[in-house]
Amino acid sequence: MRTMAIDYGDQRIGLAVSDLLGMLAGEAWTMQEWDMERAAARIAGEAKARDVGTLVLGLPKNMDGSEGPRAGKSRAFRELLIRESGLPVVLWDERRSSIEAHAILHAAGKKEKQHRKNVDAVAATLILEGYLGR
Repeated sequence: MRTMAIDYGDQRIGLAVSDLLGMLAGEAWTMQEWDMERAAARIAGEAKARDVGTLVLGLPKNMDGSEGPRAGKSRAFRELLIRESGLPVVLWDERRSSIEAHAILHAAGKKEKQHRKNVDAVAATLILEGYLGR
């Protein structure tokens, strides 16, 4: 079964799905959704369509390991995802994933204006790769 990683944000949500063996990151994309409940329902539908067995949700932590307000939003979103999808949802430390995603896009020659379109999908891929490599 596949694993799906989620980089949850207020405006955009990055999603990345593994291969069938759960060894490699494959497809990645960005979804725009501002409503948390609608986002959870859409992600549950995407997970079902792709035969996903586990969801991995990025948990934003401060550099000292403490949790701030964004972590609380992720924990609330986790509960919605469990309810909507019926799948296990693993919280995964996503410290520096967005910073690394910007660096990857910059190294690939993408201009800063173009980063917004792709940074969340790249961050979700980094979350997925971290989880798969655990």
